[in-house]
Amino acid sequence: MSEKKELIRDLTTGSVPVTLLTFAMPLFMSGLLQTFYNMVDMIVVGRFVGTGGLSAVSIGGEVLQLLTFFAMGFSNAGQILISRFVGENRRDRVGEMIGTLFTFMFSAAVIIMIVFLFSYKGIIAWLNTPEEIYEMTRQYSVTCVYGVIFIYGYNLVSAILRGMGDSKHPFMFIAIASVINVILDLVFVSGFRWGPFGAALATVIGQAVSFLFAIALLYRSREQFNFDFRPEHFRIYKTVFPQLISLGVPMAIQSAAITFSMLFVNSYINTYGTTAVAVTGVARKLESMISIVSQSISSAGGAMIAQALGAAKIRRVPAVVYHALWIVAIPASVFALITAFRPEWLFGLFSSDPAVLTMAITYIPVAMVQYLGATLRPANFALINGSGNSKLNLAVALLDGIVCRIGLALLLGVVLGWGIKGFWYGNALSGLVPFFIGGTYLLSGRWKDRASRVDTMNHAHAK
Repeated sequence: MSEKKELIRDLTTGSVPVTLLTFAMPLFMSGLLQTFYNMVDMIVVGRFVGTGGLSAVSIGGEVLQLLTFFAMGFSNAGQILISRFVGENRRDRVGEMIGTLFTFMFSAAVIIMIVFLFSYKGIIAWLNTPEEIYEMTRQYSVTCVYGVIFIYGYNLVSAILRGMGDSKHPFMFIAIASVINVILDLVFVSGFRWGPFGAALATVIGQAVSFLFAIALLYRSREQFNFDFRPEHFRIYKTVFPQLISLGVPMAIQSAAITFSMLFVNSYINTYGTTAVAVTGVARKLESMISIVSQSISSAGGAMIAQALGAAKIRRVPAVVYHALWIVAIPASVFALITAFRPEWLFGLFSSDPAVLTMAITYIPVAMVQYLGATLRPANFALINGSGNSKLNLAVALLDGIVCRIGLALLLGVVLGWGIKGFWYGNALSGLVPFFIGGTYLLSGRWKDRASRVDTMNHAHAK
């Protein structure tokens, strides 16, 4: 099989569930490995440093998420647009999008890194970080920020490959990062006793090596992408930049709004002490296990819908949405049963602290709501993102990320006096918002208009 056939794939033909599962499986495995090596940080630190170190890694991880919203938003937008160009058979636009993405996102990564290095003290203080773990949180956060450029780079290259229909190589890259991270975690934290700093350093090194492998693959396959990596081609192309901004800004706002609102909610949770911080951090990691299924199906479904609309294959779109729903429902149900009947075992993987395990039991009903949201979200996100509806993306960002998450958390946690359970439930219930918006959009049929606008939009930007 030629390299071209391995990297470029038509997602508009064949059985919808088979194509969806085949394309999503490497994405799922990538997410699983990424979650795994993030969990390894918490497991190793929790075992060898204690609850304080576990809490520091939890808060530091949330800070890092705040810095990567830009990468998530614009790389996802780039993937959707590249998928659309592939569906339209516009390879010239693919090359221009690659040059634009590299120039735009790496510039943003450097700026964000510099801004954080001057403001991290205020961010950590704003999160109400307990004083006894402040220094460990600072070490973890500052070390991780030096790896932001590699995170942006990995997301960028992976988005390009997924947009072309290749989900296998991004899995290989994250596998490399995972193996390196696990080995170095044990060496730095268990062996050298460097604590959270060692865990962060292991993560950064793993990401850097993974990114270098990704760049090497993209360079070797440069002819397929119509991008030759010459310095003069790393620039902003006005033929595609308006489309990237139009779709990327709402998606970045969506990512930032959700991350910011979660940090806001967690700033209240952090006032309940290190045990509450540890339980919340472990719960987030456990929830991410089912979230990786949701995200892989959402990403795969979005690429399929984008190609289908680009190729004007309208009937394929509702089929993608339907199959995305039941595919996620199966693992979500299994995980819900495990959480309901074996919570001590799950939380015990991270901590043996009796106080942590006791509080963890009270989180079970909240987890059930989280799993429901994780089941309903991906199909609707695939439709909204795949259709390139920037206005609807913005609506989801504001409602899910700001209005509902923060509003419900304050209502339940403060006004109604539910305490930490109120903040947990507020965060969980807001995850249902995309289902109601996306479901209404699907039934309205207005997404069909996106296919008829493609050629018009491309000609307009080309002038």
